[in-house]
Parts: sequence; structure tokens; C-alpha cells
Amino acid sequence: MKNVGRNRGCVVTGVAGFVGSHLAEKLLSLGHRVVGIDNFFSGYPENMASFKDHPAFTFYDTSIAEEGLLEWISGRHSGLSYCFHLAAIVSVPYSMDHEEETTKINYDATLKLLQSAEKLRFSRLVFAGSAAEYGNDQRLPLLETYADEKTRHLSPYGQAKFMASRAVASNPIGVALRFFNIYGPRQDPRSPYSGVISRFLDMALANKVLTIFGDGHQARDFVYVSDVVEAYIRAAGLNDTGPSVPNGVYNVGTGKSTTILELAETIKDLTGNALPLNFCRERPGDIRFSLASVDAFSGAAHWVPRISLRAGLRETLHWVRRDSV
Repeated sequence: MKNVGRNRGCVVTGVAGFVGSHLAEKLLSLGHRVVGIDNFFSGYPENMASFKDHPAFTFYDTSIAEEGLLEWISGRHSGLSYCFHLAAIVSVPYSMDHEEETTKINYDATLKLLQSAEKLRFSRLVFAGSAAEYGNDQRLPLLETYADEKTRHLSPYGQAKFMASRAVASNPIGVALRFFNIYGPRQDPRSPYSGVISRFLDMALANKVLTIFGDGHQARDFVYVSDVVEAYIRAAGLNDTGPSVPNGVYNVGTGKSTTILELAETIKDLTGNALPLNFCRERPGDIRFSLASVDAFSGAAHWVPRISLRAGLRETLHWVRRDSV
């Protein structure tokens, strides 16, 4: 499945989200047509501000759980052949209290989209998986094969994502990307679904104490949003150069580990926040250590993360300051 030019028809679910909006923006800049889906459960209309009036973009305010959604969209837009499925319940704490809803959205709806995409002869469906699929596995760095039926997931979110990734990866048109901790512009620090970086930046700029859940020695693999978008493009085969990616499941991270303490100190340094850190009780369902092995995807897609943590934090900080003006 080699890329054969511009003007491909793409569906992006979760298009008003943090990552989905960046992906749609990139696809449009490459000359592709984009049909965006979102019901604003965790996304925001302002995330689409830069492309909402683009002539090659169409938006539908609806849920991915709607029956026959992809068939309905394909009946209104000819030539659709790529589906980037990012829409999901994205909060681990929310999933702990809403297990049935999380399974319905993150697994059942994904399975229906995959079946529809195959029936409609889509070239590819790329699914947004998660590092939460590995549970609390401490065999670091994490290999794709470590997540299996024996994995003890710490949340309904991780369980549903694992089941969905497995289904997507086993389909000839499916690629599941297990993303580690994504950060960058448009990640809303006020949202309950935001990551630690957006919250830390928001608190640091307001000259507030940075709050850490746990002892701060828990570690994460932080990957910048532009590297994530490039991974999506390559997984779909929409890059101008490079190999086609076989169906399957792949980790997407940096392969580098950063503790929450190190992150907090870096953000304090970049923002000039000199206040002492505050430590609170560890949250249930949180994974203590997480680090990706990215060799499989790097080999298959000729993809490498290009943005260092400090450089990505600077870019995100610039956006936060500009957005707050």
C-alpha cells in the first residue's frame, strides 16, 4: 500500500480534540480532503479554528457510536479511503466510574468502524491505542508483544483500548498505534482529560505550586504532538517517501524516560517558577513506570521522533502564553 499522490479522502474521528485537530490540519496542508467527526465530549470547537473554513474540510457533530456512521458519511463524500480513529473516552479516572460506557465507546464503536471500513474497501484504518494497554508491566522498555490476554489492566480505559488495538491490528487494513504520553499546543490544562505537562505549565505560569500525585519518581515517555502526527501519516502510507507499514500494532514514543520530578523541575526552570513542589496521594489506576520500545515502528515506517522534551516544552509554553493573551 504505497502512497499514490495527493487529494486522498480521509475521515478523522475526534477531530476537535488535541491530537485530532493537529492531524486534520496536517492532512489538509498535504492536499488531502478531511471529513471530521466529533461530539465535543472532550474536544473543543476552537481547536478547529485554523481549518474549519478550509474548502477541503467538512465537519459533522455526532458520536462514533451512531449506527452505520461510516456508511452514512461515505454516501455523502465519494473517495473516502482512510480512517484515522482518535475519538474515545480518554480519561482513566472517568473510565473507573463509567466502565460500561468506556467499553461501548472505546471498543464496541471501534469494532463497528473497523468492520464498516473494511466493507467499504478503505485502504487503511489507523487507531489511537494507548500505553495503558500494558497495565503496570515493568519489563521496560515495553515491547508490543507484552500486552496480551494475561495482562492485568489497571482501568477499564486500558482494557478497552487493548481489545480495540488487538481487533484493529488483526485486520488487513488496520494499524493500531500505542501512543505514550503525548503533549503540545491545544492540550487544555483546565480539562480533566489533560496531561501532566499542560497542567504543570498552567500552574507554573500562574505562579502556583506544582502538585505531584505520588512521590514524583514515576516515569513517563513524553512524545511531542508533531511527531505523533507524522506517525499517523506514515502508518496510513500517506507520506511521500518511505515504506508501507504492515498491519499490526506499534508503539509510538521516544524511547526515553523522564520522571515527573525531572519534568516539574524543567518546567519550573523554563517558566521561572521558584515555588516548592506539593505532593499528594497517588491516584488509583495510574501507571508508575512507562517507557516505549519504538524499534518496530521505526523500522516499519522509517519514523523517528525529532522533537526533544525541552524543545517541545518551549513550543508548548509559547502557545500557552500566546493563547492566554
